[in-house]
Amino acid sequence: MGQIIMHVDVNSAFLSWTAAYEKQIGIERDIRNVPSVIGGNEENRHGIVLAKSVPAKKYKIQTGESLFEARNKCPNLLIVPPDYRVYVKASKALREFFKSYTPEVQIFSIDECFLRFTDISREEAVSLSYEIKDSVREKFGYTVNVGVSTNKLLAKQAGDLEKPDKCHTIFVDEIKEKLWVLPVEDLFMVGRRTKPKLNKWGIYTIGDLANADYQLISSVLKSHGRMIYNYAWGRDNSIFKAKDPIKSVGNSSTLKFNVTDKQTAHVILLSLTEMTAWRLREANMNCRVVSVSIKDSSFGYAAKQRKLMYFTDCTRDIYMNICDLFDGLWDKRPIRQLGVSVSDLEYSNIKQINIFQDELSVKNEILDKAVDKIRAKYGDESVIRGVFANSDFKPLLGGYPDDDYPGMGSIL
Repeated sequence: MGQIIMHVDVNSAFLSWTAAYEKQIGIERDIRNVPSVIGGNEENRHGIVLAKSVPAKKYKIQTGESLFEARNKCPNLLIVPPDYRVYVKASKALREFFKSYTPEVQIFSIDECFLRFTDISREEAVSLSYEIKDSVREKFGYTVNVGVSTNKLLAKQAGDLEKPDKCHTIFVDEIKEKLWVLPVEDLFMVGRRTKPKLNKWGIYTIGDLANADYQLISSVLKSHGRMIYNYAWGRDNSIFKAKDPIKSVGNSSTLKFNVTDKQTAHVILLSLTEMTAWRLREANMNCRVVSVSIKDSSFGYAAKQRKLMYFTDCTRDIYMNICDLFDGLWDKRPIRQLGVSVSDLEYSNIKQINIFQDELSVKNEILDKAVDKIRAKYGDESVIRGVFANSDFKPLLGGYPDDDYPGMGSIL
């Protein structure tokens, strides 16, 4: 018996998780059965389609297009705002469920995981893939696709063959039959820029690429060409990483309006820092580097970071340094987006008092942990800072947590 890898992908994840959550809280509609999309708030400048239902696909609505375009295609389109906290909780719950089958679970993105098995046969793996797929539907109320193979690349390609609620295999002996017949753009890491180049050379299928002149592909497309050539043959030497170490924790937010004064910017930075520091403490980690980023109304970008004299998870300490960095970085241009992140992290269940910390810093660390417990029990906004009372600013800002759930990339 050799290695078996499964790739599990949640079908229309944001939409599926929203539908399952609505059912849990007693909302009778099922947004999966009507033309609907998960889309950002256009007034807040987040107006794009993030996920779409199967009925919405019939109107040729595309993920990533503007809500304005989507509504032109389907005037009665139901638009549901995203709730990233629901998605994060759903993703973590699913990942914990997978660990009941194998401890080796690698996150690929917020809605995709790889599972590794070393003690089952090919036939057993196929049977288990159906068990996992059906168990997810019964336990969580949404569907997934499962791809099965001997490496991550082929497992992912298998999982993408036909959706939704399907299991597929692409083993080495099935590459010619199942992989090579697909359009070349269906190969992982062949994007919209690479496809025309390959088509120009008469390469229209993955099989065409596999049987193309390797020297030509390598000389023109360089390392990327060599990679996709090997992918066409199902070759993937990437290492399975059951747990990627968190390198940074951060939040950013595109603002409802352009910020033009320092006081307002500081309030927003406090909200971002509150969420960032809270998640840092949830992970039992401390940071020694803090950074702030600014995107202005003309989409100009600037960022600055600072290494602290000690490791900390204290909201106050992080915030004071973030504000100081911001004041030195901002050039007074109207601000469209602000971001806060912390890095140079260390795990620490027991934290020693540092000589560089003042007494107020130590007291605030204790206060932070007390507030965390209250929020965990009674809700995120059960305790808020006075500056957010009777204001239009959210006391805890921050959406998609990039540190926990990396976006898909070339690294399998």
